[in-house]
Amino acid sequence: MKELIVLSGKGGTGKTSLTASFAKLAERPVIADCDVDAADLHLVLAPTLRERHEFFSGHEAQIMPEVCCNCGVCLPECRFDAIMEPAPEAGHDTYWIDATACEGCGVCLEACPMDSIDFPERRCGEWMISDTACGPLVHARLGIAAENSGKLVTTVRQQARRLAEAGNHPLIIVDGPPGIGCPVIASVTGASHVLVVTEPSVSGEHDMERVLGLTAHFGIPTSICVNKWDINPSMCERIEAKARKAGAQIAGRIRYDTSVTQAQIQERAVIDSDAPCAEDIRAVWTALGLQ
Repeated sequence: MKELIVLSGKGGTGKTSLTASFAKLAERPVIADCDVDAADLHLVLAPTLRERHEFFSGHEAQIMPEVCCNCGVCLPECRFDAIMEPAPEAGHDTYWIDATACEGCGVCLEACPMDSIDFPERRCGEWMISDTACGPLVHARLGIAAENSGKLVTTVRQQARRLAEAGNHPLIIVDGPPGIGCPVIASVTGASHVLVVTEPSVSGEHDMERVLGLTAHFGIPTSICVNKWDINPSMCERIEAKARKAGAQIAGRIRYDTSVTQAQIQERAVIDSDAPCAEDIRAVWTALGLQ
C-alpha cells in the first residue's frame, strides 16, 4: 500500500483541486483530507456521510460554582490569565474560567483547596468517514479556536490506513495542510511519496524550498509540480532548477486555466470538466507512477 501526500508551502496553489483529480484518476484509492483547519475536499467530491466521531484532546478546567468558596487561591497560579474574577452582572457569582484562554495545564486543579475544579477532556472537533464515487473519504473539522490539529491529522491518517488495509486498497491520497508546521509534519511522516504543488512566484519559490527541506529531513521521496506555470515561465524554470538541486523530481507543469474556477463552482473535479489543463493534470499523475 502506497501513500501520496499532496502539499503546498502556502495556501491557494491548487493543491486540493489537484488532489480531487488524482482521486478520480486513481484505481480504488482511499482519500484523506488532512487540512483539518480548513477542510474543503468534500466540496468537490460530493461525499455521503457514513460515520461521524467526536475528537477529544487535552483537558479544559471548569470551576464548579456550587463548590467554589471564592477564596481566589487559583487566580495568581494561572500563568495564562484564564481564571476570571466573579462577575455577578454577567452571571458569574464565583470565579470562572475562560475556555478560550485555558491551556489545560491543571495547575488550578492542584491549587484549589475545595476541589471545586473539574477537568474533563476538551472536545476539539470531529472526524468523519464518507463514501464518494472515487472511494472512501476520511475528513475532519477542527473546532473554533481549538488546538491539537496535528493530533487530529494523525487520527485522520490512521483511519485512512485502517480503511485501506481492511478493503485492500492499493493507494491512499492525502490532501495535506499548507505550510511546514505540526499538521504538515503529522501528514508526511511515514508517507511513500510527497508531491509539492507550487506556483511561479517569489512566495511560491520560497515556500516550496521550506517544504523540500522538511521532506528531505524525513527522507521522503518528493516531486514538485508548478501550477499556472505559464504566468511566469522564467520563474517556473528557476523553481524547477532549485527543486532538482534539492533532490526533488519534476512531475510536470499545469497551465493557467480559468476553467478550473468553473469546475469548482460546479463542485466537480477538474478532470471531469472540459478544462484544457485536465491534460496537464493527467500527465502529472502519470509521471508520479504510483499505479
